[in-house]
Amino acid sequence: MADPHERNGGNEREPSSADDADLSARLKSLDARISQASVQRAESEPRARPTSNSTALGQAFRLSAEFVAGVAAGGILGWIVDYLFGSSPWGLIVCLILGFCAGMLNLMRAAGVVKPARYEDKR
Repeated sequence: MADPHERNGGNEREPSSADDADLSARLKSLDARISQASVQRAESEPRARPTSNSTALGQAFRLSAEFVAGVAAGGILGWIVDYLFGSSPWGLIVCLILGFCAGMLNLMRAAGVVKPARYEDKR
């Protein structure tokens, strides 16, 4: 069986310090060229947008929940008003419209379009 440390029949010479210095210089040169090429490639290629973003999906669910909650609360409140006062269907209609408006306001507040209501602003 052949000796794993022996190469090409054993007639190769041992590497000298000049060979090590030459190899080191070539490796540094290659590293510099690779980094320069990667910078140029990154600048030339347009940035691709990710196809799905979990934070965007979470925000979409939050915004839709804000709106649906307002409309559902208005509908339930309107049904209760109609049941208690016998004003069917006007309580439901009015409270659904108010719930729609409240849902839109909550939606705009959650999206950052409208400033949230604060206690200091109400004084």
